[in-house]
Amino acid sequence: MEFKKESRFVQGRLKSVLFALNGAKKLIFTEPSIKIQFFIGILVIWAGFYFDITTVEWIIQIFCIGLVLSIEGLNTAVEKIADFVHPDYHERIGFIKDIAAGAVFFAAVTAIVIGCIIYVPYISQCFN
Repeated sequence: MEFKKESRFVQGRLKSVLFALNGAKKLIFTEPSIKIQFFIGILVIWAGFYFDITTVEWIIQIFCIGLVLSIEGLNTAVEKIADFVHPDYHERIGFIKDIAAGAVFFAAVTAIVIGCIIYVPYISQCFN
C-alpha cells in the first residue's frame, strides 16, 4: 500500500515538472519581456565563458538570471489574471500591475548592478 502512495507521489511530481516546463516554454516563446530577459541571460552566460569568471561569480550570475526571469514570470501571471478579472481599464488593476512591474524593476536593477560588479573589472583589463 505504501509503495503505491510513493509511486503516485513521484508520478505527481513528474507531472508538476512537465507543467512547469510547459509554463517556461510558454513564457519564453510568447512573452516579449521574457524573450528580452532570456536573451540578455544568454548573452551574460556567453560573457561568463568569454571572461572565464570564477565559480562564485557564476553562482551569483545564474542566481540573478533566475531571479529576473522568475519575477518577470510572476509579473506576467499577475497581468494575465488582472486582465482576465477586469479586461477594461480600472485604477486598482493598474495599481496592482504597476506594483508587479516594480518588482521586476527591483530585480533587474539588482542584476544590472551585480553584473557591473562582476564584469567591469574584466572589461577594464581588456583596455590595460
